[in-house]
Order: sequence, then C-alpha cells, then structure tokens
Amino acid sequence: MNHARVLGFAGWSGSGKTTLITRLIPVIAQRGLRVATLKHAHHAFDVDQPGKDSYRHRQAGASEILVTSSRRWVLMHELRGAHEPSFEEQIRRLSPCDVLFVEGFKFAPIAKLEVWRAETGEGLLHPNDPHIVAVASDAKVETKLPLLNLNDPAAIEAFIVKHLGLA
Repeated sequence: MNHARVLGFAGWSGSGKTTLITRLIPVIAQRGLRVATLKHAHHAFDVDQPGKDSYRHRQAGASEILVTSSRRWVLMHELRGAHEPSFEEQIRRLSPCDVLFVEGFKFAPIAKLEVWRAETGEGLLHPNDPHIVAVASDAKVETKLPLLNLNDPAAIEAFIVKHLGLA
C-alpha cells in the first residue's frame, strides 16, 4: 500500500461522516501533508452530466473515459456487469499520499472512527467491529473506546493527529 496513514470513518447514513471528513481535510493538509479520500457509494451515482462529451462516450459503451484539463483529471471506469473491485484493489488505484481517509467501507479491515448519532435510528457498529478505535457522537454512548464529542472538532482532530502519528 502506498499510503502511510489510513483511517476509515464508519457510520450509518446521516451520521455526519462527510461533514467531519471535510472539516478534517484542511487541518491535515495545513500540516503540509497530502490527503486523499476513498468514498464508497452504496447506490448508483454519476460524476458526469447528461449532454457532456464524456457522458455521451460512456453512454455509447466506452469502458473507460479519461477527462483531463489543466486543472484536474478524472478516470471513469464502467463495470458493465463485472464485479465491484475489492477494497484493496481500489486503494491500489490511488496515487501515493500521506493520509488516506476512507468513508463508506464499513467492513474494511482498517482502523476506523465510528461516527454515531441517535437520530439515525441505528445501533452502534463498534461492538461488532474490532477495527473501530474510537466513537465520535453528539450523545452519551456506553463504550470502552475513546468517546469523542462530535460537536468538538478540535478534540477529534487532536485524537486523529495522535492516532495517525502526525504530532
């Protein structure tokens, strides 16, 4: 793996994983570190817009479309019925980075911060996932793991910096 530090964010939909990650990325990047993210979607999604050339190429049946400009490039790969690549295969596709935040791979065998809110109506993941290293919540949670206040981003940032060895 070409990623020195990997941390997953696990939790049910609506728990605040994306909000937390988008708060943490600039903090880690300000340390001069290269941050990448790997996000798994459990539903169909589209990064392309109908009518754009790349969309038309994909709709016509292209298996890969590389869109490039002076500001960014995106490689889209259509599975066209093939199996979804494994978590390990997806990580290998990423460029080297200093920190990789992973969102949405609940069952990946990596260290994870569980983000939990009671209003999701779902139970905690951590009693059944030995890879969860801490819980971030806006409620009192019974756990032997470190409990981080979801409304205190500085405390969460401090935990992650320490956990990833960035201090």
